[in-house]
Amino acid sequence: MRLIRYLPDGQAFPNGSVLTIGNFDGVHVGHRMVLSALIEQAKSLGLQAVVMCFEPQPIEYFRAEAAPARVSTARDKIEQLSETGVDALYLVRFNDLLANMSAGQFVEMLVQRLNVQLLIVGDDFCFGKNRQGNFEYLKVAGEKYGFSVQRSHSFKIENERVSSTLVRRALENGRLDKVAVYLNRRFSMSGRVMHGHKRGRELGFPTANIRVKNRKTPLKGVFAVTITLESGVVYKGVANVGTRPSIEEATAVLLEAHLFEFSGDLYGQRVVVAFAKKLREEKKFENLEQLTQQILIDSEQAKTYFNQTLTS
Repeated sequence: MRLIRYLPDGQAFPNGSVLTIGNFDGVHVGHRMVLSALIEQAKSLGLQAVVMCFEPQPIEYFRAEAAPARVSTARDKIEQLSETGVDALYLVRFNDLLANMSAGQFVEMLVQRLNVQLLIVGDDFCFGKNRQGNFEYLKVAGEKYGFSVQRSHSFKIENERVSSTLVRRALENGRLDKVAVYLNRRFSMSGRVMHGHKRGRELGFPTANIRVKNRKTPLKGVFAVTITLESGVVYKGVANVGTRPSIEEATAVLLEAHLFEFSGDLYGQRVVVAFAKKLREEKKFENLEQLTQQILIDSEQAKTYFNQTLTS
C-alpha cells in the first residue's frame, strides 16, 4: 500500500481510481465491508483502490479537547488499512483550507487530483463547509464530472449499527468481548517502550511503559493482555492503562504492561498490547504494600483467565 500524505499537483492516477473517504477509526467490520466493496470494484474495473483519510480527524479539528477518544492511533490505522489490500492511502492534513472548502471545490479536487471514476461512501457521509455535501449531492456531481457513486449501507450486529462510536462505548464499558466482535480482532494499542521510574521493578513487577499518544484513551483500568514483541514472540501479562494515582500525580495516560515469564530489555522496542479481559478499574492505594498485593491478585486473575481460555 502506498502511503501519500500530500495531494499531488496533477492527477495521481492517470487511469482513474475507485475511492472511498472517511475516518476509518478502528477499521471495524463495517469499515471492512466498505473496503471489500472498494477492492472488488477496483479489480473489476482495472483501477486503483484508494482510501482517503484526514489527520487530525475533522471532529478533532473542530472540537479540539472536547473530541471523543480515538479507537486507534494514526499509525495503527495505517497498519490496519494496509492489511486490507487497498492500493493507496491518502492521509491528508485537515486544516483551515479543507475546513473552509465548499462541497463543489472538494468534488473538483477529487476529480482533478485523484481522477475518481467510482466513489463509494457510507450512508451518513457528509463533506464540505458546514457539511453541505451528501450522497445526493455526489450523485448530481457525478453526472456532471463523469464518475459513479455507490452507497455503502450500514453493517449491523444484533440490530446495532457498527460504528466507531459503538466500539468506543463498548471499550469505555469494558466489554472487550463485544469489541472483539465489532473489530473482528482484539482491541490493541502499540508504541515504543520508554524508560520509566522503575517503580514496578522495585515492587517485583517490572513493566514495559508505553506513552499513549492519543489525546485521550478509549479505555482505562487493569486488564489481562497479550504483548507481541518486534520479534513476533507473544507473552501473556497484565496491564494498567491510566494515570497511576498510587505512584505519582499525573495527567498523561500511561500504558504499563507486566509480562509473565519474561526477563530482558525492551527499551526502544515497538510492542503491541492486545486487551483480552478487563479485571478492574484503576484506583489509588494507601501505600505501596497494598498496591503490591493488588498486583499479585491481578496477575493471578489474568493467569486464571488465560488458563481457562486455553482449556475451554
